[in-house]
Amino acid sequence: MDLVFLIAYLVPLTIIFLYCLMQFSLIVSHFKYKPAEIIDPQAELPLLTIQLPIYNEKYVVNRLIDSITKIDYPLDKLEIQILDDSNDITTSLLEAKTKEYQEKGFDIKLVRRPDRVGYKAGALKYGLQDIKGEFIAIFDADFIPSVDFLKKTVPLFQDPKVGVVQTRWEHINEDYSLLTKLQAFGLDAHFFIEQPGRAAGNHFINFNGTAGVWRKETIADAGGWSPDTLTEDLDLSYRAQLKGWKFEYLRELESPAELPVTLPAVKSQQYRWMKGGAECFVKNAKKLVRAENMSFNSKIHGFYHLLNSSIFISVMGLAFFSIPLVLNTHIFSDYHTIVNLTTLFQVNWLILGGFYWLAFRRKNKSFFTFVKRFFMFLVFMMGLSLHNTIAVVEGLIGKKTPFVRTPKFNVVNKTDSWKGNAYSIKKISFLTWIEGLISLTFLGMLFIDAQKQLYGMMPFHFMVFLGYGVIVYYTIKHALFEA
Repeated sequence: MDLVFLIAYLVPLTIIFLYCLMQFSLIVSHFKYKPAEIIDPQAELPLLTIQLPIYNEKYVVNRLIDSITKIDYPLDKLEIQILDDSNDITTSLLEAKTKEYQEKGFDIKLVRRPDRVGYKAGALKYGLQDIKGEFIAIFDADFIPSVDFLKKTVPLFQDPKVGVVQTRWEHINEDYSLLTKLQAFGLDAHFFIEQPGRAAGNHFINFNGTAGVWRKETIADAGGWSPDTLTEDLDLSYRAQLKGWKFEYLRELESPAELPVTLPAVKSQQYRWMKGGAECFVKNAKKLVRAENMSFNSKIHGFYHLLNSSIFISVMGLAFFSIPLVLNTHIFSDYHTIVNLTTLFQVNWLILGGFYWLAFRRKNKSFFTFVKRFFMFLVFMMGLSLHNTIAVVEGLIGKKTPFVRTPKFNVVNKTDSWKGNAYSIKKISFLTWIEGLISLTFLGMLFIDAQKQLYGMMPFHFMVFLGYGVIVYYTIKHALFEA
């Protein structure tokens, strides 16, 4: 059993190491990133449709529509399609806004479906039945696109092989709280390092669900929007690229949006992203492996990209399998050669540190601030590991659940309040109490570590204890005391 305990600990440690090697590869390739060049700056602009999938967004829809109508594009070539599935006052607000801008000469229409079949993917698919544009820009309700968004993205489609142009998310409320700062910290690494790294390495990248433009022909050729995963954007991205379509990533163009300000909302978003990623792996991994005219390196990167969310299984496994090692300290002496080799995995910290530092330094060059933010980000993600692991496992085994959209609050400044928000999640799930028990378990492990003089285990166990504790604290605080 001693060897079994050791192997059980080494397997997730090795998987995390391999994941870090993939991230290191993206670090290297991101330095080679160059934005695509416009072939003919004077070329005539094509017909374009902006699709806005909406479901119960009364706090942000007016802001969204006002920003969309400010985009610089010829009115005679622009169609705005509001795909509204709402069942609250949001629809009335949209009716008023639609009428306001129709009177100003905009080709804007409010599209209502008989039912909400397929959720966001279903709405986008429904809208395609009656669309004028050759190209389709998509924005979620919390986004505020820049005036020059279309003038900078649409010309990249002069290359007939380009099927999608994705832009970089920016955050209008990053400084609102520690929670928004940590979300921005993680997302910035994705948009500053991962996406450019994949693009520069000619690997598969993904449409991020919003703030991007599709060629209508690409959507049709790839089989259209499908609701059979919770991340319809990632799914269609892979199906399109497997068909040979090229994706362009435009890091230079910011697309501002609002970050969730409550932990229950973050958990809801994380659940959808993690489970959807696992569902996309099940659906597309075999097709990726069997794909022709693709390098082995790109297949490996694509495979790990689809498996990204599964890293949380390893994080949780590493934490729990460390317990029997501590309780059976003779394992360290009986297998000291193998145990000593695990010190090589400390390089993980250097790789991850470099990965996040390269993104963080673009906004804040203070290394001291980075160290604090990096530590809290790792703690935060460790605390979400059980929640996200459950989502991943459900995705891998094919358990279906509804698409739950992330509530938006129109909270931008520190003085803004979301208290009393109709969309705030006000219940505490049973999982939260399990997370509290885990936090207490690793608090106990710290005392055992000290008693057995296993000081090398204490930093990791402290981060797990703190991570789950932070998650429980903010879940209860936001769901009960501030909602």
